[in-house]
Amino acid sequence: MKKAFLEKMFPKDGSNTPEIRFKGISGEWKQLKLFDIADIVGGGTPSTQISEYWGGNIAWYSPTEIGNYVYADNSQKTITELGFENSSAKKLPANNTVLFTSRAGIGDMAILRHEATTNQGFQSFVLKRGYNPYFLFSSGHLIKKYALKNASGSTFLEISGKQLGNMDYKTPNGDEQTKIGEFYKNLDKLILLNQEKLEKIKKLKKALLEKMLI
Repeated sequence: MKKAFLEKMFPKDGSNTPEIRFKGISGEWKQLKLFDIADIVGGGTPSTQISEYWGGNIAWYSPTEIGNYVYADNSQKTITELGFENSSAKKLPANNTVLFTSRAGIGDMAILRHEATTNQGFQSFVLKRGYNPYFLFSSGHLIKKYALKNASGSTFLEISGKQLGNMDYKTPNGDEQTKIGEFYKNLDKLILLNQEKLEKIKKLKKALLEKMLI
């Protein structure tokens, strides 16, 4: 159901309006570049040979941690202020940043809920004023498609921040952005709830089978 909505609530190539819209909303979406709506920020890694750089209070994400959940809440590793100062990592603001993996699994995304940094496997979107993070997150299937098409590299595929910034990106006014963002936020909550129910049912089934086979 979500896939079907995504195909109809974002304009297709050659069109500036989606097939499905909320009641009372009309008008064409604006044609922009991705860099018009967000600053695209890379990451960095402090030296792993210096213990004083690690285990601090600054969250630090790697691409393998992204993709299973809508939000990024807790990183597996942290760095210190000293490690931050001695790397190319950047501090990304909470609730206004969408993490985007740019290599080794291009296109995984998550909305950052706490200030954090990333390694160089990211080109993350820090939204400019007037743009909705959940709307951008919901359009991730379009950004991923573009990134995969334009990525390059001999060892592994990668896309740069500059390349991402040049993506043609269509966006509605703020009110429609908010409505679309809220719609997908509620839909993702429903999906998560049903996934959790399914896991509980699987565990119950396993427990019952174990008892029945004894």
